[in-house]
Amino acid sequence: MKKGYFGDFGGQFVPELLMPPLKELDDAYRTIARSKPFLTEFGQILAEYVGRSTPLYRCPNLSAELGFNLYLKREDLAHTGAHKINNTIGQALLTRHMGKRVLLAETGAGQHGVASATAAAMLGLSCIVYMGATDVERQAHNVQRMRLLGAEVRPVQSGTKTLKDAINAALRHWIAEQADTHYCIGSVVGPAPFPELVRDFQSVIGHECRQQCVERFGTLPDLVVACVGGGSNAMGIFHPFVEDREVRLVGVEAAGTGQPGCYHSASVTQGTPGVLHGTRTRLLQTADGQILPSHSVAPGLDYPGVGPEHSWLDASGRAEYVTVNDAQALSAFHALCRKEGIIPALESSHALAYVLENRDTIEPGSNVVVNLSGRGDKDLGIVAETFGM
Repeated sequence: MKKGYFGDFGGQFVPELLMPPLKELDDAYRTIARSKPFLTEFGQILAEYVGRSTPLYRCPNLSAELGFNLYLKREDLAHTGAHKINNTIGQALLTRHMGKRVLLAETGAGQHGVASATAAAMLGLSCIVYMGATDVERQAHNVQRMRLLGAEVRPVQSGTKTLKDAINAALRHWIAEQADTHYCIGSVVGPAPFPELVRDFQSVIGHECRQQCVERFGTLPDLVVACVGGGSNAMGIFHPFVEDREVRLVGVEAAGTGQPGCYHSASVTQGTPGVLHGTRTRLLQTADGQILPSHSVAPGLDYPGVGPEHSWLDASGRAEYVTVNDAQALSAFHALCRKEGIIPALESSHALAYVLENRDTIEPGSNVVVNLSGRGDKDLGIVAETFGM
């Protein structure tokens, strides 16, 4: 496969001014980030600071109701409450090894911003986070956390004032300040080598899950399910299973309200090939290439594109991509709260909803793993507003 590409997807579609820092990052990724000293230090921080490995938890009540074994890969129990910390620790550590002093980030739901601020504080770096003004309002709790951790949060007032616009602003900043700044992109999106870099830092999820499944029930899982916005938590758990054809991989996108003509975030299932944020992938766009607004009740899924490797996994048939609407995700959110005592992120609730909505298609006795990518504290305001609580 051509370097930086996954089949027909990927590449570097960026201004010439961004080529030098991308070349510098690619060199660091292929030398420093793969060296034994770096990987040893990274693993130690993940164990002692992040709290890895995270548990593989069997849901006893839902499993009894469903007739098959429902397991959760508990990324919600990682430090800061989501999978995002795996990637930010990796990139912040690489930033320090590269001799840079500023960690630049964008965020939608706020979890990547919190994780970036956390990693920067822990590793002695400054941190600047761009966040759409709409997301600043609906994720005020995470904004407070970022500022408490010492990050400067910069609201973005342009466009739809969400994740897409925050990424645009962060890329412009990186062009101007590349000498001492590393852009810590938050998902498996953007120009090469970001999709590979982020995937590799997140694949600790899948490697742990694979080992835990073998130890727990003696074989690999029948089905692995994860939500997909940009797609880092899904690539993190999918990647170590890609060569295992007996393991079914399902990525769950946000269908918005599910009504005809509604805004949604289903880039793989309803998008078309195009270029966004430096990479060729599947996008929500008009016939003449204008990016369409996206929507999800889960802020972290509210993005009009997807990581290029997901586009390739779909095109190759190795993974399946489906949609879940807001109401189904909220129903799954409440089901996990009431039946297992776990408050999931609304993003992760989309993955759980797929399993609950399709229970009749899953063989009795199957072992099903849902990547519980984050906890739902950040979403209580959205849930309360939706249900009038």
